[in-house]
Amino acid sequence: MKAFGGRRKRLNSFQIIIFGFAAVIILGALVLMLPISSRERQITPFLDSLFTSTSAVCVTGLVLHDTASYWSRFGQGVIILLIQIGGMGVITVAVSLAIISGKKISLMQRSTMQEAIAAPKVGGIVRLTGFIIKSAFLLEFLGAVLMAPVFCRDYGIRGLWMAVFHSISAFCNAGFDLLGAGGQPFSSLTGYASNPVINLTVMFLIVTGGIGFLTWDDIRTKRFRLHQYRMQSKVILSATFLFLTIPALYFFFFEFDSLPVMKRILASMFQSVTPRTAGFNTMDLNAMSDAGKCIMIVMMLVGGAPGSTAGGMKVTTVAVLFATAIATFCRKEHPHFFGRRLGDDVVKNAATVLLMYITMFWTGALMISISEGLPMLTCLFETASAVGTVGLTLGITPQLGAFSQIILILLMFLGRVGGLTLVFAAVSGTRRNVSMLPQEKITVG
Repeated sequence: MKAFGGRRKRLNSFQIIIFGFAAVIILGALVLMLPISSRERQITPFLDSLFTSTSAVCVTGLVLHDTASYWSRFGQGVIILLIQIGGMGVITVAVSLAIISGKKISLMQRSTMQEAIAAPKVGGIVRLTGFIIKSAFLLEFLGAVLMAPVFCRDYGIRGLWMAVFHSISAFCNAGFDLLGAGGQPFSSLTGYASNPVINLTVMFLIVTGGIGFLTWDDIRTKRFRLHQYRMQSKVILSATFLFLTIPALYFFFFEFDSLPVMKRILASMFQSVTPRTAGFNTMDLNAMSDAGKCIMIVMMLVGGAPGSTAGGMKVTTVAVLFATAIATFCRKEHPHFFGRRLGDDVVKNAATVLLMYITMFWTGALMISISEGLPMLTCLFETASAVGTVGLTLGITPQLGAFSQIILILLMFLGRVGGLTLVFAAVSGTRRNVSMLPQEKITVG
């Protein structure tokens, strides 16, 4: 394609990321339509396949059909492959295949990889890609080994496949499960609410996948020398600790107080971890209070860390906004973390991301509520789960009409590729206006 001036127009890094995700989603949907993908050997409607493929690639977990009872073993294999690609990132997988085949990685490919994993610089990106692939497979293998004895005890040899599937789904923060066949569909991990092995392993995989590969690179290279970590890694670890601890305490004292102590501890911890865009649940979410559901909505919107398998606004976005508010209260000119000042562009990006996510999840919920006649809180929970790429639901997803399904598909896609990625892709090639208009004050607050 050529511009009017005869110059060939090249896609920038942000456009490549968007088109890459879209291409994998469409291809996955076409494969899932095939009769071999369903257990009944029937053709799955395109919208149903598109919804499932989008949910898998965007590592969300919202489903129209129970994964275990509707999809065949081939279909489940396609879904877990889409989850793996979406979790590690389409660009990461593509670059990894190029490295394995011995191809030289161009500067453009390195730049695209940098944007895809939120790396601070292009230098060392190939080494970092290798570390990401090795770490992901190692952690998924470890998770499968830990869960295999439990699943094999309950399901025989099929337990091996279930252990692998749930390990990948948990590490990629996807939330797809295979526990609905022969039992209650869409049951997630409720049957293992008291099992410490399954609970702790899944929580470990969710958190490790959600803190980001750059954070793990710091942990690997600097180990316990915390003062040498990147500022971003320090912020991610601190914010993650707070976002896991505070909700867990609330759930323990106010939501699950009728349970035995051990089950109560596991349930509180698990429901605090899973809104970090994982989508598994061990408790009946409909039985929670409205306050508990609202807390989960906030947690789903926040999500995990940049450059991770998790979605959402990211904990760094919320941390920057809190730091900005504290700086304003203290009448300081700039927000800061760990002795480092934040630039104005970071604050602007954080405020923009917050506004975009709130607008998307609120508008989507309003449209679904009007079209389906459902309570607004229920719809807000659903759209927060979609745009945060979480997968938790209050049970309304399979009953939604085509219009509402399309809204959720768009929210899942937008939530996975990121709001700023779309903005930067759209304004590519636009000349930056360096002129400045006259300044005038406006009162806020």
